[in-house]
Formats: sequence, C-alpha cells, structure tokens
Amino acid sequence: MKKLNLYNLFYIFIIGSIYGWLIEGIWTLIKKGLIINHSALVIGPFNMVYGVCAVLLTALLLKYKDDSKIKLFIIGFIGGTIIEYLLSVIIELYLGFPAWNYSKKFMNINGRVCLPYSLFWGVISIVWIKYIYPVIEDFINQINKKKGIIFMKVLAIFMIFDFLFTHSAIVRAKKWDMGIPPQNSYEEFLDKTFNKYYLKNMFNDNWTK
Repeated sequence: MKKLNLYNLFYIFIIGSIYGWLIEGIWTLIKKGLIINHSALVIGPFNMVYGVCAVLLTALLLKYKDDSKIKLFIIGFIGGTIIEYLLSVIIELYLGFPAWNYSKKFMNINGRVCLPYSLFWGVISIVWIKYIYPVIEDFINQINKKKGIIFMKVLAIFMIFDFLFTHSAIVRAKKWDMGIPPQNSYEEFLDKTFNKYYLKNMFNDNWTK
C-alpha cells in the first residue's frame, strides 16, 4: 500500500473499529469482571472512536513509520490527545451526552482527555504503525480489489443504516425515561430490543445525562 486512498482508509477504519471493540471488551472483563458491549452502534462490533483514530493516526504517522520510537511516541501522544478531545466534543454534540468521562482521572482536561490515556496514545502509536499496520496493509493488499470495493459499498450502506438506527434507539430510550409510551410499532420494537438497558450496557449510563 504505497499511498492511502478511500478504499484502504475504509478498511483501516473497519478493522480499527473492531479491534477497539475487542480491546475495550477484554480490558473491562479483566479489570471489572464484566461483559460490556463497547460498540458505538447497536448492531455489530464497531467502536468507531478507535476506527477514526486508526485512520487519523495512520495518516499522521505513516511518513514517520521508519523513524525512532521516541519520535513516534511524541507525535502519537500529542496527536492522539488532540484527536480524542475533538472526538469527545463531536460525539457529545451529536448524541447529547459524553461517550466517556475522565473527570476523575489524573491530570484531565474537561474530563475529555487525561495524562494516562495520552501516554497510552503514545505507546499505541508505536505499536500500531510499527507492528499492526504492516499486517493490516498486507491483509488489504491480498483482498481481491473488485470484490473488496463491492463489499466496501455494502458495508458502508449498512454502517449508515446502523448509525441512524442507533440514533433513533437513543431518542426513544430518552422518551422512555420521560415516561412517554411508544407511539407506533417501530418504537415498540425498540422498547423490546435496543432499549434503555441495552444502551446502558453500551454507553455506561452516560446516555441518560
């Protein structure tokens, strides 16, 4: 993969989203003994924050991939912190609640970023661009381009649908909390499936705020 384009950036986004979902799930299972769905969408294992970060970090770090690990750490530390802060603002503006809150973490800024996770971004930047990205690059290159483009279009349409579906589930769950009964069969379906309890597991109760 000599140059980044929409095709490979899309697959980096998808792989990064799934990878983030797995990492977050394993971490909370080990740390808290809980199984939590860390997806940002109600259908599928897609932690899109990691997907976006995978794309942005790749674009940011690719030309430095052969440089020293210290340099990559510094770039990842600063870049990852800025990316996480901006994503926190954007997500809150869209969803109406913060997807994470670091206000109790050491040296945090408005609860959106904190020193421990900024250090994490520095470390993961090294691991990503030195070891994970080359494997992903080889994997994408092995995909039949014609089939890969078709699958990309289908998956992109599904992701848009899932995104809108997730938004409607959040809107309905907030109405449920306000005591507003379902107004149609679709809202009844949401109450039985992707309801407030399902969202609580996904968003750690932040969606109620």
